[in-house]
Amino acid sequence: MFTNKTKSLLVSGVIALSLTACKDKHNDPGTEFAPNMYHSVGYEPMSQSEGDTNHINPYGMNMRLPVKGTVPRSNFGKAQSDSVNAKLLQMDLIARNIKSGDMASSEALLSNPFAPTEKNLEAGKEQYERFCQHCHGEAGKGDGLVGKKYAGVPVYSSDALKDVNDGHIYHTITHGKGRMWAHGSQISSADRWKIVLYVHELQKQ
Repeated sequence: MFTNKTKSLLVSGVIALSLTACKDKHNDPGTEFAPNMYHSVGYEPMSQSEGDTNHINPYGMNMRLPVKGTVPRSNFGKAQSDSVNAKLLQMDLIARNIKSGDMASSEALLSNPFAPTEKNLEAGKEQYERFCQHCHGEAGKGDGLVGKKYAGVPVYSSDALKDVNDGHIYHTITHGKGRMWAHGSQISSADRWKIVLYVHELQKQ
C-alpha cells in the first residue's frame, strides 16, 4: 500500500519526465546505446582509406581479394587469348553493352569463341532442336510446326540470310527479331554460340 508521500513522489517523477520529454529540440535523438550501429563508417570499395582503418577485411583493405580463377580484363589478348573460356567471357562483356536495337554493333564486334568442331556442332544441333526447330524447321527452311502457324519465318539459305555473320545470328537469338521472341534468358551464352555454329551449317544447304 503506497503512502500519500510515496504517491506524491511518483506523481512528481512522472510530471518531471513528461516535461523533459516535451523539449522543442526535435532533432535530438536522445541517448544512443549503440552509436556504431547508427553512424557506421562507409568504405569506398574501389579506394583505400588512409591508416588501414578497416579492421574487418584482411590487411585493412576496403576491397576484397578477387575470387580464385578471376580473369582480369587486362589479360585479354595476352596469355589468356587462346582460352575458349576467356574468349567467351570477352564476348559476353561486349554483348552485354550492346542494346537490343543495335544489330550493327553485334555484327561488327561479336565473333564466335567456339570452333566448328564435330562436338560443338553436335551440341549446337541439340540446342537448335530444343529451342529453334519448332519454328525454323529441321533444315532451317522456316517450316516448323509452329512456323507454319506464324507464317513468314525466314529460310536460312535464302539470299537475305545465307551470308549473315556470327554477331547477327547471336544478336537475333539473344534479343529476338520481328515476331521471334528473345531467348537470352532461356539459353546460356555458350549454347547460343553453338547454335550459331549449327545455323551456319544450315545456311549452306
